[in-house]
Amino acid sequence: MSGSDESDDALELDGRETPYASSRIGEVTNRFIHAAELAAAAVFAILFAIGVFDLIMQIVGAVQSGRITDPLVVIGFIDTGLLLLIIVEVYETVIAYTEESDTRKIVRLVIYTGVIAMVRKVIIFRTGEYPDPEAALLAAVSYTILILGLVGLLVAERRFGRRLGG
Repeated sequence: MSGSDESDDALELDGRETPYASSRIGEVTNRFIHAAELAAAAVFAILFAIGVFDLIMQIVGAVQSGRITDPLVVIGFIDTGLLLLIIVEVYETVIAYTEESDTRKIVRLVIYTGVIAMVRKVIIFRTGEYPDPEAALLAAVSYTILILGLVGLLVAERRFGRRLGG
């Protein structure tokens, strides 16, 4: 298809000719996906606001009851705070998609989210939550491997990402 003969029936997208009907369907679906991404971002923003309010209410309740000095209560606050950071990172990832950011930025955001999630798991890790010491050890080793892998990815991305064209 040369494009000069059938300019009314084709549209050039990304350096290739596309039948006009296909380009219209693609345009409509792209708009739908973009709207869904923005809706998802709004949901995450609302969840973040609710989470901040909930954390404030937890802290106020702990102060009023005198449990503010209980280490498990404080760890609960940290857990909630890290969960809020995960929500922020997921929100940032969705926004990066809507802005059609470069893949490198999106990958970096996903790695940050993974690191925060794994650090959260380590902070709230309790051996008593496992049926036996072997299961707790397996979970601890798994968390360690995942964190080291994520940190390794982050270091590699920072060190070599620009050289690879990012």
